[in-house]
Amino acid sequence: MKTVGYLKGTDPEFLTKLVCMGYRTLPIGSDIDNHGKNIAFISKADNIDLIVGYFHKISPLLTATKSLKEYLTPGIIHHIPILLVAPKETLSYAKKIVADTTTSTSIKVIDYKNLMDESMKILSCTITIFL
Repeated sequence: MKTVGYLKGTDPEFLTKLVCMGYRTLPIGSDIDNHGKNIAFISKADNIDLIVGYFHKISPLLTATKSLKEYLTPGIIHHIPILLVAPKETLSYAKKIVADTTTSTSIKVIDYKNLMDESMKILSCTITIFL
């Protein structure tokens, strides 16, 4: 069974659909919201196949100790695709911020209307690799 890690604020209807389709969901959060497992500390042992959430949830505050890169790095090094949702009118800004932070192709900034389709593309072709 595949697991989708989700950041606080992710649409409950989307998450419910995933569960009804046979996927597990795991709450993950940041230093600020304490919503489940901290995204900066995700490891291979968590068996997460996809991370989803709104872009602002991984944007650190000025007073936070973690940077955007620190929030994204566990997903990158463990080859976990990350879908970040941003409003259509701000997609280009969010994409630029991510591109300025990392060159990883496993992070995608999308409009909410594409969340289910993009998630299914990833979940239907995710292969677990044991290193």
